[in-house]
Amino acid sequence: MTQELLVDRLLQQVLTSPKYRSVCEDAIRYIGRTELAKRGTLKAAVKATKDKLHQIGGAYFRSTPKYAAWLDKLGAAKQEENQEKFRRLCIQFMSVHSSTFERLEELNRFYVSLFSRLPPIHSILDVACGLNPLAIPWMPISGSTDYYAYDIYIDLIEFIGNFVKLTGVRSHAQAVDVLHNPPTVRADLAFVLKNVPCFDQIDKAAAAQLVDRLDARYILVSFPRQSLGGTGEFLTRQYTARFAELVKDRHWAVSRMEYKTELVFLIDKTETRP
Repeated sequence: MTQELLVDRLLQQVLTSPKYRSVCEDAIRYIGRTELAKRGTLKAAVKATKDKLHQIGGAYFRSTPKYAAWLDKLGAAKQEENQEKFRRLCIQFMSVHSSTFERLEELNRFYVSLFSRLPPIHSILDVACGLNPLAIPWMPISGSTDYYAYDIYIDLIEFIGNFVKLTGVRSHAQAVDVLHNPPTVRADLAFVLKNVPCFDQIDKAAAAQLVDRLDARYILVSFPRQSLGGTGEFLTRQYTARFAELVKDRHWAVSRMEYKTELVFLIDKTETRP
């Protein structure tokens, strides 16, 4: 059996699992191809692929998202013109994903301090977005802003696309493996929020290549200051060093911000440092 036929079989077996049937095929194929090269059997490669998908995505969901019900509730709040209720629902739903849940305590400070460093932003790329677009109500952007959201989960991206429309911002959402099919659209700002540790589990060189290829003046790269298993200052030191690797030999201007649960670096590709 050829390698590609094995990849096809692996893909179909992974997609039969309810946990992974919403993952875009490109992501499964890339991970599956890598695991087939390392494992002795198709069965072992299927298990390893599922494990990897869990590590980079599934492990971060604190409970099962109810996208259709969420959209109904958000739509009702929007019809009622009840902005406070709309924001409360966003906070409730962001708590389902570990990445956005960790940011809730400092949600206002996070976006106010970030955007205060930037000129007016008219377009945003949100790479491996998760539920971060639910924070749009806290971002100082307008209905003329284009918001491009990308993730490997098809059902999540469908929800995000419809959610962004409710905010009045121009919505562009796509399920894609951004590491190997990075967005080519030009934007003012790109979010790469707490993604690098996940990218490193797939391909250690991919994060730097992605940051290079993103066509955005500003790129916000962040790292968690706590892991799923706990907290520690060693993570700050570890991820400071990891970021230094990402921008090694690149002369972009970089500023650093620290929050209780997040270490943030803002890259300006148009400014240079010595």
